[in-house]
Amino acid sequence: MLVEHGLVIFTWGNVSAIDRESGLVVIKPSGVSYRAMTAAQMVVVNLEGEVVEGDLRPSSDTPTHLALYRAFKGIGGIVHTHSVYATSWAQAGVDLPNIGTTHSDYFHKAIPCTAGMREEQIKGNYEWETGNVIVECFRDMDPVHTPAVLVKNHGPFTWGPDPFKAVENAVVLEQVAKMAAVAYAINPSLEMDPLLIEKHFERKHGPGAYYGQK
Repeated sequence: MLVEHGLVIFTWGNVSAIDRESGLVVIKPSGVSYRAMTAAQMVVVNLEGEVVEGDLRPSSDTPTHLALYRAFKGIGGIVHTHSVYATSWAQAGVDLPNIGTTHSDYFHKAIPCTAGMREEQIKGNYEWETGNVIVECFRDMDPVHTPAVLVKNHGPFTWGPDPFKAVENAVVLEQVAKMAAVAYAINPSLEMDPLLIEKHFERKHGPGAYYGQK
């Protein structure tokens, strides 16, 4: 699906899912081409990162996924890509503001960009520390209501109740990142009505949501 939606090329990116009952995570193998990848090649690890099943090495970003699963109890799937527009906002080191109803339908707040990683984090357990800077970024935010982040100088991570929803959120993140870049090029001083943000988010995710079918 990541290839189908143009979010990755070659072996970039990864997807994982967790089974909360068993505490096991399944994740893409490291460095394997999407063209050749099979379900049998997926790697199963526990929350300590130990391989439980699979003959290949898990994604190098596995510790980041595990840090998020430990911290964000309401999520069931995680996606990481280097999609062009979302990654460009991450490389610029700025939050992706909520300036439209499309953004509001999926993400309540601006998509935050993390702080830069410190020297000891980069030289230490880098992938685990990447997860920690994401968790810190959501100290005062609900990760279920805004299921995406931009890791400064790196790229986007999205999540959801399952990996399919996490992929959908990654696709939408890329689109709203692109639309925001174009919108700011047209009108650098644009503003968004906070009331409109709340209306669109609540009609889809609030207690009285009426979007879609019952």
